[in-house]
Amino acid sequence: MKRILLFAMLAGSLLSCKNENREIPAVTGEDVLEGETAAATDTAQIDINPISHATAVINWGETTIYLDPVGGAEAFAGMDEADFVLVTDIHGDHMSAETLAALNLGDTPVIAPQAVKDELPDSLATKIKVMNNGENISQNGIAIEAIPMYNLREEAKQFHPKGRGNGYVLEKDGQRLYIAGDTEDIPEMRKLENIDLALVPMNLPYTMPVDAAADAVIEFAPEKVYPYHFRGQDGKADVDKFKQLVNQGNSEVEVVLANWYPEDES
Repeated sequence: MKRILLFAMLAGSLLSCKNENREIPAVTGEDVLEGETAAATDTAQIDINPISHATAVINWGETTIYLDPVGGAEAFAGMDEADFVLVTDIHGDHMSAETLAALNLGDTPVIAPQAVKDELPDSLATKIKVMNNGENISQNGIAIEAIPMYNLREEAKQFHPKGRGNGYVLEKDGQRLYIAGDTEDIPEMRKLENIDLALVPMNLPYTMPVDAAADAVIEFAPEKVYPYHFRGQDGKADVDKFKQLVNQGNSEVEVVLANWYPEDES
């Protein structure tokens, strides 16, 4: 019935414009069907499930991703099994050989930079699918780009030199997820476009201060941002201030304050 009404409306439109000196593009039944299909397409929701600090389980439709798994297999109790794993860097809050072994991943791909593979025992290193800055792969229908993560301040450059660790941009069905890893507000972050959801760190002295993180987020303007990895030497960064700064600079960015440190509540 919908198609009949649509064709009738199109026919009426053509007749009413018959005497105007302009061409009317033809609309076919195939065009109508394509339009209906496109309108019905639904993109899968990206759910971020914090485990602790930099560790999370990401559910993207039917795909489950473990991000920087640490904390032992018990930290992932009750979670869906991973379809693949992302590791960003060599530090103990991102890479845990014990956790990777305890998860019994089998043939599950573990995507990580070369520096991570070099740090792991042979029993795990052989499972690593190496990605370095600038490289692209596809995994479980998700396009993955490895982008730089590094420090800018002179006093912090020793923590995360450029080229060692990976941030990641994941894309599927037009949705784009940015995982910053341990980084400051680098040019590569600020130049990002069309990011739907971002995970951005802010802890001193290891990554960046709250105001720098907020300024970068205002510039690349993701639809939604999670502050994560925000515990430093002097305790937790002020994520409420981060939210305030971001919303002052760009009220359209949604800031999500999730519970990244559930262990502090026990």
